[in-house]
Amino acid sequence: MNRIEFIIATAIVLFVAFMLGWFAYWLLHKLTKVNVTDIGEFDRMAQSLHDAEEAREQAISYMQQREAELTNRLAQTEAELKAAMEGLRDSRREADELRTYIESVNQAG
Repeated sequence: MNRIEFIIATAIVLFVAFMLGWFAYWLLHKLTKVNVTDIGEFDRMAQSLHDAEEAREQAISYMQQREAELTNRLAQTEAELKAAMEGLRDSRREADELRTYIESVNQAG
């Protein structure tokens, strides 16, 4: 192989490598090309995601507020129940005392 054949062979190899690189770039560009409609779809999806996150935050806030309100109402109801039970206990004790007093008066008289 003389010098001219070596130069031609090297030029052919470099040209083939260049063509393969260019074809790979073109193919990659075609496969990853983003259309304007796709960008619009991405924007709509991002807006929908943002709206969903806001709705989630509002729902969490409402649920926390509602939970605090119900906890407060439960505490008030438990306090009222405790007061009612104490009142009932006092009334029963007073009724027993009156019954004992009436029985003692009836037996004496």
